[in-house]
Amino acid sequence: MSLDETIREKVREGYAAIARQGGACCGPTKSCCGTSDAAALAANVGYDEADLAIVPEGANMGLSCGNPVAMASLKPGEVVLDLGSGGGFDVFIAGAKVGAGGRVIGVDMTPDMIAKARRNVEAYRERTGLDNVEFRLGEIEHLPVADGSVDVVISNCVINLSPDKPQVWREMARVLKPGGRVAVSDLALLQPLPGNVVEAVEALIGCVAGAVLVRETERMAVDAGLSDIVLDPKADYVEAMTSWNDPLFRCVVEALPGGSKLNEYVVSLAVNAVKPGRCCCGCG
Repeated sequence: MSLDETIREKVREGYAAIARQGGACCGPTKSCCGTSDAAALAANVGYDEADLAIVPEGANMGLSCGNPVAMASLKPGEVVLDLGSGGGFDVFIAGAKVGAGGRVIGVDMTPDMIAKARRNVEAYRERTGLDNVEFRLGEIEHLPVADGSVDVVISNCVINLSPDKPQVWREMARVLKPGGRVAVSDLALLQPLPGNVVEAVEALIGCVAGAVLVRETERMAVDAGLSDIVLDPKADYVEAMTSWNDPLFRCVVEALPGGSKLNEYVVSLAVNAVKPGRCCCGCG
């Protein structure tokens, strides 16, 4: 098995356990990249009560590190793609924003997560009266989505888990329509992590070890052909996770050099970008 496939399998196993509400990375919590207090985390990163009221029970597993739905400023009728959709948390919130004329597609590589999300669809329909969401099994490096078919790509604390991040950014550009938008919340590094943290399976599944430097994220977006890139580092998420004493984050902090804080290394990064569109006169 290749290194990339080994990493994917570790992540798939970890998130399957979360979907089944089973074992955790480093202690008795239901979330590896988040907190056991999912509602508090969602409020901390900007989700309001009206949005959360739409979400079926169990879809919010505390796996967020930002609010890409709010960042995307979604409009009625748009087609939205969520990379690493998990139990459907952001998909359901986005579905209410785009309305009956829009569509939201969630893609996840973990069968347990896809099954969980699909079970949540009926509750979403009952709460909203909408039938505009779907979930597809697939890898974010090879999206099961047609070229130029999506208005907006969102993702929440997932791209850092990929062993081939440049390919993920190329795939985002491929599926976007000209003029389409990217709104991503992810973890990024302010400085390289110590080797013992990078090697820890707990850190990998918890989204920390796979993170790259902020400037690398910008470079990958540019290389994929995206423009109008705006990076907004946010320290609140990591600070909150450390203060809540989440088991995964506690394990990572304990592996850092003496006296170091996690937020000296890791930040929640909001990324907005645009796929250049054709000019109105047909010049390209």
